[in-house]
Amino acid sequence: MTFDELGLSAELLRAVAEEGYSEPTPVQIQAIPPILAGQDVMAGAQTGTGKTAAFTLPMLQRFKQHANTSVSPARHPVRALIIAPTRELAAQVFESVRTYGKHIPLRAACVYGGVNIDPQMAELRAGVEILVATPGRLLDHVHQRTVNLGQVEILVLDEADRMLDMGFMPDIKRIIALLPAKRQNLMFSATFPDDIKRLADQILKAPVRIQVAKKNTVTELVSHSAFKVDTRNKRELLERLMRERDLRQVLCFTSTKISANRLARELTRDGFACAALHSDKTQQERMQALADFKDGKVQVLVATDIAARGLDIEDLPLVINYELPPNPEDYIHRLGRTGRAGQAGEAISLVSRDEQEALSSIEKLLKAPIPVREAAEPQRGASSDHRRSSPRSGSTPARAEPASISADPTPPRPESMLAAPRAPQRPREQQDAPAALMSKPGSQPVQPARSKRQIAALFLPPVAEKQDN
Repeated sequence: MTFDELGLSAELLRAVAEEGYSEPTPVQIQAIPPILAGQDVMAGAQTGTGKTAAFTLPMLQRFKQHANTSVSPARHPVRALIIAPTRELAAQVFESVRTYGKHIPLRAACVYGGVNIDPQMAELRAGVEILVATPGRLLDHVHQRTVNLGQVEILVLDEADRMLDMGFMPDIKRIIALLPAKRQNLMFSATFPDDIKRLADQILKAPVRIQVAKKNTVTELVSHSAFKVDTRNKRELLERLMRERDLRQVLCFTSTKISANRLARELTRDGFACAALHSDKTQQERMQALADFKDGKVQVLVATDIAARGLDIEDLPLVINYELPPNPEDYIHRLGRTGRAGQAGEAISLVSRDEQEALSSIEKLLKAPIPVREAAEPQRGASSDHRRSSPRSGSTPARAEPASISADPTPPRPESMLAAPRAPQRPREQQDAPAALMSKPGSQPVQPARSKRQIAALFLPPVAEKQDN
């Protein structure tokens, strides 16, 4: 099947062709027709299978009739609301809307926290038809009365299970209460836990259920492997893998922000171009780190699970689990960053002794074993040797090695020292007093130190001498 057979407009077909796509993916084939027909959809698909375009393309098709170039905000009400759990995913969805809708005069905006709200307020007041937002920042705009959701026709919940994990369900319910009762609801996600299914039963009306892949599975294009390694040797193994395989682009996951910062700092110290990506970073820092990684300026991007959803990096060859995730389902989302759009990918996990249980949980979820190998013992000083051989620009040059030392460790003495041997020292009690204690001319002579017996005698009563008669 081709995109022409899906009933898309010439403008959308042109945009799709310009992106290099000729055939729709399975999720697009199954989702686009019912969305065009106005039906609710509940779609589950592996990440990297084109599910963002599966709802973006039919949405643009339906709103094409409302496209106009008027400057009046009243001509551009919010008709579609797309809610995403993270800033990165929201930015990716917004980019897809702009890419596929570049030939249709519809306005789109993306709002999320961590940045100045004033430019977003100005953009919303000017009017937009398609709004991509994170839950918290959307409610901020609702409170500021800069957005009106009373004319929303399509609601999209992207990565709904992640929003559940992040505690956004109360915010989602508050947002849904602001929407018109009559609307089309679309729910897209890689997985659908039972809690999400219960939410779907509440908001979806006779939805078309789509499950492209089995629940909690990853694409067959991604190969899995693991190394058993002591926690203290993980960094040495990671660096050895990158050097031996000449890896130029590696996405490395840790389970905490502290671990991400520490690993990024140590890799940078060892001469690798590295950046950290987690929720404590500002939005500008996160966007810059991701842009540098995509452009090849950063060799290793160390991230927490905040980056496991929504990051679309072309031809990413490898994902490394430096630390296994506490939630086995996050392993699937991490691996979804590689093996996308039909490309092969690889996932390597570094498993310490205390992570064996987490590995077993992941294998149970995947219903397949992950090949595990014993990591070779790291060579002592390997990291320091690499740092010396690959100094960073601007670093202080290494100091020169000291000059060779003679076999005789005794340094030569001057001739004057050899010609005048030192006289034997007198006993300590016979030595002269230091010059600082010697009497000066015209001064009182220095009294010799008193003995303990003499000092004690000073405190005894005087003894009367007996006189002879």
